[in-house]
Order: sequence, then C-alpha cells, then structure tokens
Amino acid sequence: MTDAAEAIAVETAPVPLLEPREGLPPVVADQAGLAAVLTAFASGTGPVAVDAERASGYRYGQRAYLIQLRRAGAGTALIDPIACPDLSGLGEALADTEWVVHAATQDLPCLAEVGMRPARLFDTELAGRIAGFPRVGLGPMTENVLGYRLAKEHSAVDWSTRPLPEPWLKYAALDVEVLVDLRDALEAELTAQGKLAWALEEFASIVAAPRPAPRVDPWRRTSGLHKVRRRRQLAAVRELWQTRDRIAQERDVSPGRVLSDAAIVAAALALPTNVGALQAVAGFGPRVHRRQLEQWLAALDRSRAVPETELPPATAPHEGPPPPRAWAEKDPVAAARLTGARAAVTELAEKLKLPAENLITPELIRRVSWEPPTEPTTPAVGGALRALGARGWQVELVAPVVAQAFLKAARSQA
Repeated sequence: MTDAAEAIAVETAPVPLLEPREGLPPVVADQAGLAAVLTAFASGTGPVAVDAERASGYRYGQRAYLIQLRRAGAGTALIDPIACPDLSGLGEALADTEWVVHAATQDLPCLAEVGMRPARLFDTELAGRIAGFPRVGLGPMTENVLGYRLAKEHSAVDWSTRPLPEPWLKYAALDVEVLVDLRDALEAELTAQGKLAWALEEFASIVAAPRPAPRVDPWRRTSGLHKVRRRRQLAAVRELWQTRDRIAQERDVSPGRVLSDAAIVAAALALPTNVGALQAVAGFGPRVHRRQLEQWLAALDRSRAVPETELPPATAPHEGPPPPRAWAEKDPVAAARLTGARAAVTELAEKLKLPAENLITPELIRRVSWEPPTEPTTPAVGGALRALGARGWQVELVAPVVAQAFLKAARSQA
C-alpha cells in the first residue's frame, strides 16, 4: 500500500453511508420491470457494479436471491432472480461493459446460473490483495480507500426471505453504490505501485476460467473427518453425508440445518446399531424425531453392508505430488527444492507487498518442486510454471527466484 492509501486510513474519519443517494429503488420482480432495467442499463455509461446476495447457511446450494446493479446514467437496480430467473437479456446488454465485482469468484457462479457472464472484469477484492491492503473485505476496503463506512450487519441474513425487509435492501443497494468509486481508486493505487498490468491479467484469467469440475468425494470435506481412522467408519461418514445431502436438496435447506458435521463424525465413530444407541450420540438426542433417527440408522446400516473391497480408501485419491510432510523421506532433494522455493517466494512477496498466494499459487510451487525441469534455468522453470497455469506476470517474477532456489538445493545435495 502506498503512503497515500495509508494516509486515507489513518487521517480521515469514515463517514457512515446510511441511505442510497437516489433513494431505495423498488425490487424488480416482473418482466415489465426487468425490461425497463435492461433499457436503462444498456444506455448507461462506464463500468457496471454487480453484486449478488445468497442464502448461505439457510438454503441448499449457492443460488442468488437478490442481484444488485449500478451504472452511471442508469442508477441502481435491485432484481429478484427468483421471480425473474432468466437474466440472459440483461447479460447480453452488458456484454461489452466492464463489470466491477467484489470477490468475483464467489458471485460469478450464481450469476451465471441466471444467464449473466462478464466479458471484462475488475475485482475490487483481488485488486486490494495485489495492492497489499491487509483487510480486503468490502467494508474495510471502502473505509480505508474511500473514507466511507458501510454497515455490514445484514451480510449473513436469509436472503431467501420474502418480502425482503427495507433495511436489508438499503444495505444491498449501498454495496453497489461504492463499487465503481472503489474500482477507480484501486486502479490509481495499482498504477502508482506498477501493479495494474498484474491485476488486469488476473481479472482476465477469472473471466476465462472454465466451470470447475464436480468435487471428487465431496463428503471428505466433512469437518472433523481427521478423527475418523477406520475405513468402515469412513463409509459411515459417506452414507450419512449423502443421506443428509439428499434430504437438504429435497427440502431446499442448508445441509448443516439437517444434521451437523459433528453429529456425522460422532455417529461414524460410535457406529450405533439401534435407535436407543443412536440417541445417545451427540446430535441425535431426544429432540430428534424417531422417524429421522430411523433414516440415519438406515444409513449406518448401509455402511455396515458395504463389502470390504468397496470401502473408501483411508486417504482421498489425488493427482500430483504427495503431502509435503512426506517429501523428506520419499525424495530429500525435492524436499530441499520445495523449502528453498517457498522461502524465495515468501521473500519476494514481502518485497512486492502482496500475499505470497497471490504472487503464485502454492500448489504450483509444490508441483514444480516435485517434478522440476531437467535444468533449473529461469526459462525452463518459467515454462514449467506456465504449463501448470501460472500467468505471465507471475512467471516473469517468480521463475528467476525459484530457479535460483532449485540450483542451491541441487548444490547442497551434491
């Protein structure tokens, strides 16, 4: 962060933002209102601020329950994507417009579900990371960069509520009201630091990224799974998780509201064989209806019936190098390469004043350290990083220091 940015944070008392500057617009919930928004935003000028509110922790999945937009000449629009589920026309109208989004990777999937995909992007959270701001949430960024304080008490509410309360709508409208100003200030900051080209390359990468493939064994993300050691118990986790996911999807509620991760792990460890024993497990007490207990017990029974040859492996199958903790035993030279490369990347990131994980993805450093090029030269390491998906600016900065670290590791092991 430059001295000017630090001065904003220290010397200027933040001004609370309480009301949208043109008043609170009505929520668009029909085709006539949507057509008017489309016309207004197609004729607007400059970037368009875009935000989406989900009902994480309340509903199943990550669909949008409110979409906010703002553009010069068009004002602010609040759209109900449940009442207007096809926003592809609006997406097409904004096809040649730069979108300004905060934490784009969180919002773009649910926007794509309703037909909205950007061709150009400016991510204010990622810009803040690259610029070296220590806190990059929208509230802290708005306060530190623009000198305005956003109220964030409605960020975790149930946005599937209908009708949406007016205080929530004001909160949502104010989020997009600051985004373009924040974008402009961050662009100036990145330019002053000589980092704008890096950020633009990152934004383009987000836009071009393919839709992620479905997770393999998503049940392995159960919190507390590390406590489960036996394969039969892992099968129980899998059956309980899959049962919970099916019920949550049918009810359109967050899986955690059906059964907690802690309860899944506890039941898998205990493997109770009857309703009474299951009731004694934390998370399955007297308040749980007998019918529900029977469905969880049925899942446990299915896990007991899985043949030994079909039990899940103790560790998740994965491609690429083994866990770094095993490198010293498996390949001491690779372990030395990784240690040196990590230290070199950390040192470089500190000099450039940005997080090491934004300078280069740690996974790429692990992969190139495990399977390095034949010769540890800068061009060879750069080519390997590029093949793994590193962006041009990352390769230019990181390849020289990683190549040097590899060379040192080779000499130390000779």
